[in-house]
Amino acid sequence: MLDFANVDFLVDPYPALAEARAIGKPFWHDELGMFLAPRHADANAVLRSKSLGRIFAPKTPESEWHDFNFLHADSILDSEPPKHTRLKSLVIKAFNPVTIKALQPDIERTTAELLDECEAKLADTGTFDVIADFAEPLPVKVIAFMLGFPDADEHLLRPWSQSIVKMYEVNPSEKERAEARAAASEFAAYVHGLMNERKVTPGTDLISTLAAVEDEGERLSVHELIATCVLLLNAGHEASVNGFGNGLVAALRRPEVMNPLRDDPRGVSRTALEEFLRFDSPLQLFERTATADTEINGVVVREGQKIAALLGAANRDADVFHDSDSMDLTRESNPHIAFGAGIHFCIGAPLARLEMNVSLPALMERFPRLELADEPVRRPTFVLRGYDTIPVL
Repeated sequence: MLDFANVDFLVDPYPALAEARAIGKPFWHDELGMFLAPRHADANAVLRSKSLGRIFAPKTPESEWHDFNFLHADSILDSEPPKHTRLKSLVIKAFNPVTIKALQPDIERTTAELLDECEAKLADTGTFDVIADFAEPLPVKVIAFMLGFPDADEHLLRPWSQSIVKMYEVNPSEKERAEARAAASEFAAYVHGLMNERKVTPGTDLISTLAAVEDEGERLSVHELIATCVLLLNAGHEASVNGFGNGLVAALRRPEVMNPLRDDPRGVSRTALEEFLRFDSPLQLFERTATADTEINGVVVREGQKIAALLGAANRDADVFHDSDSMDLTRESNPHIAFGAGIHFCIGAPLARLEMNVSLPALMERFPRLELADEPVRRPTFVLRGYDTIPVL
């Protein structure tokens, strides 16, 4: 039913996901070796169950995968209480709603600068790429600014991140595995170098702050600090780039859907971005492992077995969303789980929402007649769903 190697499925997985949802409960998938939960209620239960953990299995041999392994084992995303509780209490002291809100002027300035460049490119060539010229550089620049990365090194970050996250796909190739190992080692070494510099000359950046935070005598270890910085880049921009691109393409292909956003960009942007995230979710699959026998809607996941929430399928569930396969940028009732739920709710979600709330209306105000110039090129991936290029005019 769900063929993750099928090109047509990767282009549009939603008809097959609807068939999977019609089964009415989680089901076993032989290829993945785990249960899949496509209904909203079941996926939500998977994300919130305390007996389903985010358990990272180190890759072997350790000598080759050492850096990749610790970037995951020592991150908030791949740890469970009590370690998760300790890490989150430390990280939230540095990366919290007040810190994120304070970034708005910088996000607005960076957005305007990128749009100036898009406008110049449009005048020169007749088109520009929403991904490469706008949606991708914005969150990378914001995270780089937060972490105090030199401007000259920004170009390194997105390739490192993209190489690492390809390991989350169903069947990464040997080439992709090698690239992930190399990217993890290079990224870890780079952040470690910056961390050592900030210990000598601390600044106001997030690395300096994370290195100094303390909670009841606890501090982040070197590996935990590096893993946190890498996670913030990955989580802080993958959702933003892919959520923005997926939603914009879907809306531009539906003129009647796009009209409210064209007519009132600032008034509609809040509901529009949530619909972007629901309608074509940037993260499609999030797996967990049973730490004890766990029942989800009558299906027992035995201790040690895995079950994954199918977020994109859940966000098209007609039991929860009216006219679920239609896009409505003014949708008010929208309890999507694109950012997950429970203790592993995406740490980058508030920042991604702020960036999109600034960048989406700014794009539409600058280019009110924006339309696709050519067929967008989709990435051949399922778990992290997005576009490589979106040419517009």
